[in-house]
Amino acid sequence: MSSLEGRVAIVTGSSQGIGAALALALAAQGAKVAVSDVQDCSDTVRQISDQGGEAIAVPGDVTDNKSLTELVATTETALGPIDVLINNAGIFGTLQLKPLMQISEEEWDLVFRVNARGVFQATKAVIPSMKRAGGGSIINIASGTVLRGAPMLLHYVSSKGAVFAMTRSMATELAADNIRVNSIIAGFTASKSVLNHPMMMEKIRPHTLNARMIKRDMTPDDLCGTAVFLASDASAFITGQAINVDGGAVTY
Repeated sequence: MSSLEGRVAIVTGSSQGIGAALALALAAQGAKVAVSDVQDCSDTVRQISDQGGEAIAVPGDVTDNKSLTELVATTETALGPIDVLINNAGIFGTLQLKPLMQISEEEWDLVFRVNARGVFQATKAVIPSMKRAGGGSIINIASGTVLRGAPMLLHYVSSKGAVFAMTRSMATELAADNIRVNSIIAGFTASKSVLNHPMMMEKIRPHTLNARMIKRDMTPDDLCGTAVFLASDASAFITGQAINVDGGAVTY
């Protein structure tokens, strides 16, 4: 039996990149997956179907409670109560590197609305379903920029710092309901949006490669093993933790 056989999972921000890779990995281990994004997720569903998995595409905006209610209801009706939530939706690959003095309040609010408040709202939306399932695992995708204090992305770094902090508080509150909450501290990942961002590839990639013990680009697939582990019973006694996946760029 696969490690996630019979589990129902939602992966936000899964139309492409990291989210799509995580959805494919969960499905490969037997999970039934609802892939959700503000963009079209049909290609992710097709890839899961091609590998013999089960998935549905459900439009979802993590900043909109009505959208999240519909996401949970559709998932429960089609697949069953939710066992796993991966809070992956976020803004990064479209951001421009700029000093904090050039970041507008509007851009700050947008990044926080999606990256931080979206995690809060999506988590609130799935908790009743997880309680009906008897418990579950919530996995928040954070960022290694929090550990390094990366410059030129203050709004992004701060929003992921909020995710890092929320994970621990959520874990404390939800343990009594058998809901575990952990975060993956992701290193600089060569996803499609990042590869198409010349400034990030020129400014961030060389520094990151130099800092890593494992001297290669990190891909979305590098996060999958940790996500599957945290979603499965293999991590049943782990909660409130941050697992750093970055090829050894940061040690702590």
